[in-house]
Amino acid sequence: MEEEVVPVLRVRDADIAVKWYERLGFRKEWEHQFEPGFPWFVSVARGRARLYLSEHAGDARPDTLVHLYVQDIDAVSAEFGVAVDEDGLAGRECALVDPDGNRLRVATRRA
Repeated sequence: MEEEVVPVLRVRDADIAVKWYERLGFRKEWEHQFEPGFPWFVSVARGRARLYLSEHAGDARPDTLVHLYVQDIDAVSAEFGVAVDEDGLAGRECALVDPDGNRLRVATRRA
């Protein structure tokens, strides 16, 4: 088994969050709810990148920052209508904020 780190992001509404992350190329892998009316816990993945989206208040802090490296930052820039910073710390990058205030720095690594 390969080792892996999976960040947990706090979300208010998992359905809304999943739709937003789908725009970024993620797809829902699975979801879990202990019983009806309880908070949702959802896994989304894009290639080898994986995030857990949790409605559980104690699972994660709001305003988390995650770096995501992609092959085509220009496609992300176009989808979200944000500019690419050509001189970003992580490479060519752009900054996104999801519907719950979590921050993503999306970048294409320098060659």
